[in-house]
Amino acid sequence: MRSPGAAWPAWKVLPITFERYCIFCRIIAGEAPADVLHDSERVIVFRNQLRWVPVMLLAVPKEHLTQAQLWESDLLAEVGRVASEVGREHCPNGYRLVSNAGWEAKQSQEHAHIHVLGGTFLGDYVNPGNWW
Repeated sequence: MRSPGAAWPAWKVLPITFERYCIFCRIIAGEAPADVLHDSERVIVFRNQLRWVPVMLLAVPKEHLTQAQLWESDLLAEVGRVASEVGREHCPNGYRLVSNAGWEAKQSQEHAHIHVLGGTFLGDYVNPGNWW
């Protein structure tokens, strides 16, 4: 399997101009619409436009960071705490926190974020039958 590499648009490769096109940065700046459920000094949570399960929320640091930068920072604890709080509030019967990192993990947005998924039985996260 081939990674996108050079086939990606230049703005996805050049961090100097990327934030200008980042939908999460635009939501944080109030330049793009979102159903915001939490807004604090360093973290925002809004509904994902995708609807694969009844509750799909995104906990996002307001600072434009990559997934690796978030996971290596002190901000991770705050984003995780907020994600857990909104998970308990919106999915009282259980929720899943997911963080995809990289193309093979199906990460579609460069801006760091944690998915909060729930509102239904989520089943197995990984189907080992596909691997062995």
